[in-house]
Amino acid sequence: MTRIAVGWHIDLEFEEDTHRTRAAALVRLSDGTEVRAHGYASRHPSDADQQRVGEEIAGARALNELAMKLLTKAHDEIDEASGRTSYPLAP
Repeated sequence: MTRIAVGWHIDLEFEEDTHRTRAAALVRLSDGTEVRAHGYASRHPSDADQQRVGEEIAGARALNELAMKLLTKAHDEIDEASGRTSYPLAP
Protein backbone atom coordinates (compact mmCIF):
# COMPACT_ATOMS: atom_id res chain seq x y z
CA MET A 1 0.00 0.00 0.00
CA THR A 2 1.35 3.42 -0.97
CA ARG A 3 1.19 6.14 1.64
CA ILE A 4 1.57 9.81 0.81
CA ALA A 5 3.40 11.57 3.62
CA VAL A 6 3.78 15.00 2.05
CA GLY A 7 2.14 17.00 -0.70
CA TRP A 8 3.28 20.21 -2.34
CA HIS A 9 1.09 22.83 -3.91
CA ILE A 10 2.65 25.25 -6.34
CA ASP A 11 1.02 28.62 -6.87
CA LEU A 12 1.50 30.43 -10.16
CA GLU A 13 0.36 34.01 -10.68
CA PHE A 14 0.57 36.02 -13.87
CA GLU A 15 0.80 39.73 -14.68
CA GLU A 16 0.41 40.84 -18.26
CA ASP A 17 0.63 43.98 -20.32
CA THR A 18 0.45 44.40 -24.07
CA HIS A 19 3.84 42.82 -24.84
CA ARG A 20 5.05 41.04 -21.71
CA THR A 21 3.88 38.31 -19.34
CA ARG A 22 5.43 37.77 -15.90
CA ALA A 23 4.90 34.58 -13.91
CA ALA A 24 5.59 34.20 -10.20
CA ALA A 25 5.84 30.67 -8.77
CA LEU A 26 5.75 29.75 -5.09
CA VAL A 27 6.03 26.39 -3.36
CA ARG A 28 5.70 25.90 0.39
CA LEU A 29 7.72 22.93 1.60
CA SER A 30 6.88 20.69 4.54
CA ASP A 31 9.69 22.27 6.61
CA GLY A 32 7.99 25.67 6.31
CA THR A 33 10.40 26.97 3.69
CA GLU A 34 9.00 28.97 0.79
CA VAL A 35 10.82 28.88 -2.54
CA ARG A 36 9.96 31.54 -5.12
CA ALA A 37 10.87 31.95 -8.75
CA HIS A 38 9.93 34.14 -11.72
CA GLY A 39 9.65 33.71 -15.45
CA TYR A 40 8.99 36.12 -18.30
CA ALA A 41 7.70 36.00 -21.85
CA SER A 42 7.75 38.82 -24.39
CA ARG A 43 5.55 39.15 -27.44
CA HIS A 44 7.01 40.63 -30.59
CA PRO A 45 4.77 43.43 -31.94
CA SER A 46 4.16 41.47 -35.15
CA ASP A 47 2.95 38.36 -33.25
CA ALA A 48 -0.75 37.72 -32.69
CA ASP A 49 -2.05 38.47 -29.19
CA GLN A 50 -2.27 34.99 -27.61
CA GLN A 51 -2.46 35.47 -23.86
CA ARG A 52 -2.41 31.73 -23.12
CA VAL A 53 0.88 31.25 -24.99
CA GLY A 54 2.57 34.00 -22.99
CA GLU A 55 1.32 32.41 -19.77
CA GLU A 56 2.62 28.99 -20.81
CA ILE A 57 6.08 30.31 -21.68
CA ALA A 58 6.40 32.54 -18.61
CA GLY A 59 4.97 29.79 -16.38
CA ALA A 60 7.35 27.17 -17.76
CA ARG A 61 10.31 29.47 -17.21
CA ALA A 62 9.22 30.17 -13.63
CA LEU A 63 8.79 26.44 -12.94
CA ASN A 64 12.20 25.73 -14.47
CA GLU A 65 13.82 28.31 -12.17
CA LEU A 66 11.87 26.85 -9.23
CA ALA A 67 13.17 23.37 -10.08
CA MET A 68 16.76 24.63 -10.18
CA LYS A 69 16.36 26.37 -6.83
CA LEU A 70 14.95 23.17 -5.30
CA LEU A 71 17.88 21.15 -6.70
CA THR A 72 20.33 23.68 -5.24
CA LYS A 73 18.55 23.58 -1.87
CA ALA A 74 18.68 19.78 -1.80
CA HIS A 75 22.34 19.80 -2.85
CA ASP A 76 23.22 22.24 -0.06
CA GLU A 77 21.35 20.11 2.49
CA ILE A 78 23.23 16.99 1.36
CA ASP A 79 26.54 18.83 1.82
CA GLU A 80 25.52 20.11 5.23
CA ALA A 81 24.36 16.71 6.48
CA SER A 82 27.37 14.82 5.14
CA GLY A 83 30.02 17.40 6.05
CA ARG A 84 31.59 17.13 2.62
CA THR A 85 31.15 18.51 -0.85
CA SER A 86 28.93 16.30 -2.96
CA TYR A 87 28.56 16.07 -6.70
CA PRO A 88 26.15 18.62 -8.17
CA LEU A 89 22.63 17.41 -8.76
CA ALA A 90 21.54 17.60 -12.37
CA PRO A 91 18.03 18.48 -13.55
